[in-house]
Amino acid sequence: MGGNTPADRVLTGLDPEQRAAVTAPAGPVCILAGAGTGKTRAITHRIAYRALTGEITGRHVLAVTFTARAAAEMRARLAVLGASGVQARTFHSAALRLMRYFAPRLLDGRAMPELLESKARLVTLAASRAGVRADRTAARDLASEIEWAKSSLAEPAEYPVAAAKANREPPYEPAKVAEVFAAYEHVKRANGVIDFEDLLRAAVWGIEEHPDVAEQVRAQYRHFVVDEYQDVNPLQQRLLEAWLGGRDDLTVVGDASQTIYSFTGATSGYLIDFPRHRRDAVVVRLVRDYRSTPQVVGLANAVIRQARGTEARLRLELEGQRPPGPEPDLRIFPDEPAEAAGVAARCRQLIAAGTPAREIAVLFRTNAQSEAYEEALAEAEVPYVVQGAERFFERTEVRQAVLALRAATRSTPAGAPLVPAVVDALAATGWQRDQPPPGGAARERWEALAALVTIAEEYADTPALLPVGEAATVERPPSLADFVEELQRRAAQQHAPTVEGVTLASLHSAKGLEWDAVFVVGLSDGTLPTTYAKTPEALEEERRLLYVGVTRARQWLWLSYAQSRAPGGRPRRPCRFLPQFERGGGERGGTAGLRRRPERRRAQLLSCRVCGATLLAGADRKLGRCATCPSTLDEDLFARLSEWRLRVAGAQKVPAYVVFTDATLVALAERRPTGPEDLVAIAGIGPRKLGLYGDAVIALVRGASVDDLVAEDPPEKSSAK
Repeated sequence: MGGNTPADRVLTGLDPEQRAAVTAPAGPVCILAGAGTGKTRAITHRIAYRALTGEITGRHVLAVTFTARAAAEMRARLAVLGASGVQARTFHSAALRLMRYFAPRLLDGRAMPELLESKARLVTLAASRAGVRADRTAARDLASEIEWAKSSLAEPAEYPVAAAKANREPPYEPAKVAEVFAAYEHVKRANGVIDFEDLLRAAVWGIEEHPDVAEQVRAQYRHFVVDEYQDVNPLQQRLLEAWLGGRDDLTVVGDASQTIYSFTGATSGYLIDFPRHRRDAVVVRLVRDYRSTPQVVGLANAVIRQARGTEARLRLELEGQRPPGPEPDLRIFPDEPAEAAGVAARCRQLIAAGTPAREIAVLFRTNAQSEAYEEALAEAEVPYVVQGAERFFERTEVRQAVLALRAATRSTPAGAPLVPAVVDALAATGWQRDQPPPGGAARERWEALAALVTIAEEYADTPALLPVGEAATVERPPSLADFVEELQRRAAQQHAPTVEGVTLASLHSAKGLEWDAVFVVGLSDGTLPTTYAKTPEALEEERRLLYVGVTRARQWLWLSYAQSRAPGGRPRRPCRFLPQFERGGGERGGTAGLRRRPERRRAQLLSCRVCGATLLAGADRKLGRCATCPSTLDEDLFARLSEWRLRVAGAQKVPAYVVFTDATLVALAERRPTGPEDLVAIAGIGPRKLGLYGDAVIALVRGASVDDLVAEDPPEKSSAK
């Protein structure tokens, strides 16, 4: 515990639950890790600890995750911890490596068939052969059904029954989809290609049907770690079981409350049933949230606390570990354009106050919702990036820029400073460093090339090693050629940089990411939950989607919905999972005690006079604006109102707040009412106080002095409105 060996240092800084996960004995281990609780830290430290204590050898470990980005992060962390040789890959990457190696043996000397990057063309052809006219959208839906079926281990003839059991809503009659599925398999074989599901199935077949392959694979991989285990589908689980071959040195980590990919065939069942299927399993719960403020954590707990169904059995109550922060904002707008404009205005305020644009995200249920926010952000001159459309190094402008950089290596003098060389090479493509162009697409291209310059600035601080002899090296500044090689390496690892802009992303694509400020928008019934969620299971997945969105925020969280789609449109109800909350209460400064306000209060809702959001908090209602919106306080009027209140309270022998609260005084000094109707529009001023103080307040607004207004005989003492 107190030693200073490399293994001891791996344990430094772990909390008790993380330490328990890291030091658990060999065998089945299930880590239930809530959002922000350090799951990657736990599993990488577990691998490193076991390797550094000599319990395992790094090259015998296979760590599997679901994205290339997560695999790259895992490899980087393991390298820092001193655990060398560990393979960290996605399921598909691991299967591809296996099949490329064993293809000559499994395929009688033939190379592995070409891997199909997209099903669209072959699905369209298959649909035509099945008598189905499929446009691009229909072909995409058919491809999704085929992927689901193959991931669920269903053959074409089995599809109708499997789809009915899973409550699928296919784009055509199930029997017709099955025909397209069968035709697709035939067309695919005729073209001599395989898809990603075939790749996994081939790896399973290679191990299950060829003992020599199984023996070699299992000799190589003896210890397994699976990240995001709640997202495993039956085909991936079949491959995992093939790798294991009955062995039990398996560590899985997941969170049932973040199960949001059931539509792809993923199921949390394997995570939920892990202790039952492996009776000696060690189960560790990570609940200390290091990502979000207690206020955000409290709201996340309130959202998921009402969950029902199978996944709710493993629900975790998170405990915020960060210092207290601002309460989450709940905003209601009259229509979607007003909501988008309000979000854009708040983004601009955050950026002006020092929050980097890359640390802000706007999250929505469907990609179709992004258009309004792209337009609003552009109008507000706030830079933005749409997440998930294309990988950074696959973008046309980035590929062209890398070609330009490679060409520039032939004319750049040796020893030239890296960053100016990169800027000059990009300038040859028409890019100008200090002149971002107008227009969303042009700005996005400019930002992408600016990101290459940012990479160069970071890379310029990394000395290159120059060989000078058989074993000796010296450090030198990196050259443009070194930088091009670095870009190629990053492209191979899909290590995309963060472009400097507000992120626009769907809730699904936001999973695994985090930002300082998060806007979860469009929270109306029919959008979240979607109208397509008709079963209890589907509705619970929609609740979990909101939970994932909430837990992306570190510091600031904004939840909003529009009462209608367009100005004057049909009214909509707010998301049924969205708690309307009171400020303050709860443990550790969090937002507990959430409750839904009665519908009868809808008519009393007030709107912010600055941004148009519906005001829920009492102080905001008094001000007539959101606390975060700009103030228009008349300081002279506020001083005279304060002095007048002090004298009246003294004459009445009551505390000053009995006359008017501080919030009411601020509201008066901001809104400067000129008549009784303006006064009663301010929350907290009713008929009684209007009669007692109305004339005096209006006189003060019109410029009267306090000395002229304080009567010798004070009005009747009362605190009633």
